[in-house]
Amino acid sequence: MAEVSLKSFIPESFPLSTADITGQIGLLWELIKVPFVVPLLRVAVYMGLVMSMIVSAERLSMLIVVLFVKLFMKKPENRYKWEPLQEDVEIGDSAFPMVLVQIPMYNEKEVYKISIGAACNLSWPADRLLIQVLDDSSDPDIKDMIEKECIRRENKGVNIRYQTRETRRGYKAGNLKEGMKHDYIKECEYVAIFDADFRPEPDFLRRSIPFLMHNPELALAQARWKFVNSDECLSTRMQEMSLDYHFTVEQEVGSSTHAFFGFNGTGGVWRIAAINEAGGWKDRTTVEDMDLAVRASLKGWKFLYLGDLQKVSLWKKVYVIYNFFFVRRIMVHMFNFFFYNVIFPLTVFVPEVDVPKWGTIYIPFILTTLSSFGTPRSFHLLFYWILFENVMAFHRTKATIIGLLEGKRANEWVVTKKLGDAFKNKSNTESEAQGESPAKRVRFKLGDGILLHELELAMFLYVCGFYDFLYGRNNYFIYMFLQAIAFTIVGFGYVGTIIPM
Repeated sequence: MAEVSLKSFIPESFPLSTADITGQIGLLWELIKVPFVVPLLRVAVYMGLVMSMIVSAERLSMLIVVLFVKLFMKKPENRYKWEPLQEDVEIGDSAFPMVLVQIPMYNEKEVYKISIGAACNLSWPADRLLIQVLDDSSDPDIKDMIEKECIRRENKGVNIRYQTRETRRGYKAGNLKEGMKHDYIKECEYVAIFDADFRPEPDFLRRSIPFLMHNPELALAQARWKFVNSDECLSTRMQEMSLDYHFTVEQEVGSSTHAFFGFNGTGGVWRIAAINEAGGWKDRTTVEDMDLAVRASLKGWKFLYLGDLQKVSLWKKVYVIYNFFFVRRIMVHMFNFFFYNVIFPLTVFVPEVDVPKWGTIYIPFILTTLSSFGTPRSFHLLFYWILFENVMAFHRTKATIIGLLEGKRANEWVVTKKLGDAFKNKSNTESEAQGESPAKRVRFKLGDGILLHELELAMFLYVCGFYDFLYGRNNYFIYMFLQAIAFTIVGFGYVGTIIPM
């Protein structure tokens, strides 16, 4: 085969001299830009604009539904049969169903006492309540502390069981599944699941169980989370805004109009018969809560806030596949990341491709405003939140692609260490002891974990921003620099790293 060299692809009029190599690269760029780059980039921009309109329409429709529900629909107590449970003199506590409380744990050193204590303080007859602490901790010292706390509670008359297993197979789903195998839970009709950082109010069961008792079509009563550390730093405030939108809008709309919403993994009471009919907990995925919710819903079970009893309809299946999975779990993440962090920045190098302002300014403004519906107190943080969401979209896109392609990390479970408000309490205690205010005893830890991919994206956005600053016409560099700064902050681990001095 004849030897192939770079000169084979370059016209003879292009001498390969070192002095003129920059100009030659520019000429090559012009040769490939018009026939190849411009059409591809235009298609990508059009696809991004279509996705932005779909996401905007979905957000707007959800907001309309929420407003309709708030204005015209009654409270759950008036829409479903609900009667408070009362002690019966003749039959005693038998009027109360047997309830299992499961608390899955993994090295929860900071919050295990609080979570166990909250479960023990539930206002429910002691002989009708069974608390199951499912400890998957790998640290023997932490396991010892949790077991001793369970023994201490048991000595006080609490019906509590401490359970461990040999391996962490299936992670949380495997832990919950293993907990349901014990013979002593066969008399339980309902199971309340609380993560180690969930703190139920004492009347939690008295408010939720009657819905399941008097409405046999209901499988799940889901409560909303409360955030004890939302004001700890800007990162927790941003996360609160995202989760508030999920609860206030997405969960409300799904349950009110389509007879389906995903279980949040904690703060919910399940009918055990519904779990069994749906096939029980499956360890085939790390999103076991959503997996169980989908299977139970497709079996015809209803969740709290649902309408009249119906079998699974074609419309419900379409909604689950299109809206719940395709739009919310796949498209919105990829759209946010690729369009605003890759495609849009690339257009500054190709002025032939025009991105209309309604796609770069008006649509994002509408999406951001609608997303703030759940947390009105943080409206002034909207600008920072959208930058943070674009960074998080990168992580969600990676997770989505890994899951869809069943990559080697698809079933990897990384547990976030739960601190609750332990830091705040510890800081206050130490500060008071030394006569200092907590604010003066805080410092930021820079570079705790370097994330190369985030820094590479930041560098890409800096380059695009500088190019637009020098040669652009629309001042897009302002957004690119700000988004690059957001990626830089995350890339250097400068998020959520407040520690006591």
